[in-house]
Amino acid sequence: MSTPGPIAAIEPLLAEPASAAVLCDLDGTLAPIVERPELARVPDAARVALARIADRYALTAVVSGRRATVAREIVGLEKLTYIGNHGFELLLPNAPEARSAPELGSRGRVAEEFAAGLDPAELDAVGLRVEDKGPIVALHWRGAADPAGAQELAVRIGAAAVEQGLFLHHGRMVLELRPGNEVNKGTAVESLLLGSEAAVALYAGDDTTDLDAFAGLDRLETSGRLAAAVRVGVASAEGPTEITALADLTVEGPGELIPVLAALAG
Repeated sequence: MSTPGPIAAIEPLLAEPASAAVLCDLDGTLAPIVERPELARVPDAARVALARIADRYALTAVVSGRRATVAREIVGLEKLTYIGNHGFELLLPNAPEARSAPELGSRGRVAEEFAAGLDPAELDAVGLRVEDKGPIVALHWRGAADPAGAQELAVRIGAAAVEQGLFLHHGRMVLELRPGNEVNKGTAVESLLLGSEAAVALYAGDDTTDLDAFAGLDRLETSGRLAAAVRVGVASAEGPTEITALADLTVEGPGELIPVLAALAG
C-alpha cells in the first residue's frame, strides 16, 4: 500500500462515520477481473465489511458499469445504493428496480438498436462478445479466441456507432457504446452525494471511468460541499496510470482493498 498508510488516509471517515460516505467501483475493485463478466464474484470478506459499513455510514454505494440490478446480485447486499451503467441508472436500497437518469430522455434504446444490426458471424469469428446493458452496449474481447482481431473489429464497430450519433468509452478490454456523454460516474457520484448528509466521502476504483468519479469528488471538495474526500486507486497492469497518480491511497488489486474496507467497518 502507498504512503500514508490506510488508517491515516481514511481518518476523515473514521472520525465521524454517520457523516461519511463510502463508494466503490465493482469490477476490478470489489471483485477481481475475470475472463467472463458473468463469473465475477465479490469475496466474502469484502461483502461482510460492506454490510457493516452500510450500518454505520451515512451512505454506502457501489458504482458500476453493469446494470444496477446485476451489480446488486453480484454484491449480494440489498441495503446498499447502486449506481449502474456508469450513472445512467440509480437503484436505491431495497428498491425493486432501478430508475433511469433523466438525461437519457428518449435515447434509451439507441445503442441496442444499433447493436441489433451487427453481424453475429463476424463477431463469433474473432470472439467479440456483445453485452446488452439497456442504454449501453458493451463490446468485450477479454478471453477472445483472437484478441487482436476482436479489438480491431470493436474499433471498426465503434467508428460506425459514432457516425450514428453514439458515444464511445474505452475500458479494460471493453468498448462501450453509449447514448450520450453528459452522464458519467462523476456526475452520478456528485448527484448522489449532494442528496445525502455526507460531509466526507471515499471513492475506490481501478479504471478510466473511475477517474470521472475522482473528478466528481474534486468538484464537491473544491466547492466546499465536502470537507474532505479520499480517492483510493486500485492498481492493476491494465488500468490507467492516472488512477494511482491521483489517488490519496493506492492498493494493489481487490485483495488489498479488503483491509481498508475492514478498517472502515470497524
